Amino acid sequence: MPKPPRRSTSRPATGNRPPTDAGFGSQPVRPKRLARQPVRQPFLQRNRTRLLWAAAAVIVVALGGLFYLNATSPAYACGVEWIAPPTSSPAPGATPRLGFPQDDMGRDHVTTGTVVKYIYCPPASGKHYNAQGQGPLDPKLYGPNDRAIPEGWIHNLEHGGLVLLYKCPGDACTDAGQAALQQLWASWPASPVCNIPPHRTSPVIARFDDMAYPYAALIWDQVLPLQALDSDQILAFYAQQAERTNPEAQCAPPSAAPSAPPSVAPSDTPVPSAPPASEQPAPSIAPSAG
Repeated sequence: MPKPPRRSTSRPATGNRPPTDAGFGSQPVRPKRLARQPVRQPFLQRNRTRLLWAAAAVIVVALGGLFYLNATSPAYACGVEWIAPPTSSPAPGATPRLGFPQDDMGRDHVTTGTVVKYIYCPPASGKHYNAQGQGPLDPKLYGPNDRAIPEGWIHNLEHGGLVLLYKCPGDACTDAGQAALQQLWASWPASPVCNIPPHRTSPVIARFDDMAYPYAALIWDQVLPLQALDSDQILAFYAQQAERTNPEAQCAPPSAAPSAPPSVAPSDTPVPSAPPASEQPAPSIAPSAG
């Protein structure tokens, strides 16, 4: 019987395998590939995301700084703290004149947001705002943390209103003190000359720390300093002096001078004596915008 043909043990060459001269068992030599150099992008393109985040952070910090400065910057400036000048005793039997005059500082209107420098603080006159909600202010009790600045309530004075200021820290800033001030506000009478109903122009009761007294009641160009809350004295000051010095009258002047108010006993709270002449306020000059 014939033998089958013997199969060859050699493997056919693959199509893409390069020939080799190596001996039996050697691996074929592959051509070396050149390393591909990466393309380097420009700096801005490589760091675009980081730069955008950094710019956003700078903007946020800048806006926060502006907000902080606006929130903490003073809304007004003061020249000197006003001190009540010495006064002589009234003649026997005469009705004592309540309060003290303060030199007039003008009455110009300024743009809302303008910082005004007042020669005297608390100011009973001066430049002020003339805008809805900014001046005149709503006549109410403003708490220790409420914003009520002179540029607003001076406009109330210009219309014949009364402003009662209190200083913190002090009795007025306690819960009991605020309750007493609220009671005074609620019992406020009509105005003495024009008979304007209460809470139309008066009273504005607000915190003001830049003064030498715990309390001060103001009408235009007049100041009644107090060491303690004396509601009777404040109401008597309003009846005696209000709507007589304000430059913007709210009604026609009466045909005859108002009758003299009833005699008012001096306040039990003494007013501090005036400082030496060297500490007296400087002569009145028109306030300048700060």
